[in-house]
Amino acid sequence: MNTLSYKTVSANKETANKEWVLVDADGHSLGRLASKVAMLIRGKYKPNFTPHVDCGDNVIVINAEKIILTGKKWTDKSYIRHTGYPGGQRSLTATELFQKDPTRLVEKAVKGMLPKNKLGSALFRNLYVYVGTEHKQEAQTPKVININDLR
Repeated sequence: MNTLSYKTVSANKETANKEWVLVDADGHSLGRLASKVAMLIRGKYKPNFTPHVDCGDNVIVINAEKIILTGKKWTDKSYIRHTGYPGGQRSLTATELFQKDPTRLVEKAVKGMLPKNKLGSALFRNLYVYVGTEHKQEAQTPKVININDLR
């Protein structure tokens, strides 16, 4: 027998079926929500997942201001950045970052769970986070997904 009875199918940009997905963050824990959203963006829930291709969905997260942090994370969790100048290290607590822009908490959590390369940068552009229930992607007719149903 010279032929194989199976063939591995590898997705590419043309064959990937990308969809629009709507996720409600109301009452969800930040890290648990971010890990599910990162897997949706990456395409890990799809049967034709390919690690080196953007085959995931475009994800819209609404109600970012209703996210939950457990324990003392609101005061103890710090977000550190550097200006690039000597002595330019700056830090914000989760509360301070949330007061500036509630969407940045979700964006930073999801971005940290994506690959740290060009593919991760391209995947991050598929995330849209909004405060409240209104979003700008009504024309794409996103499919509403319950995060609790995903494994």
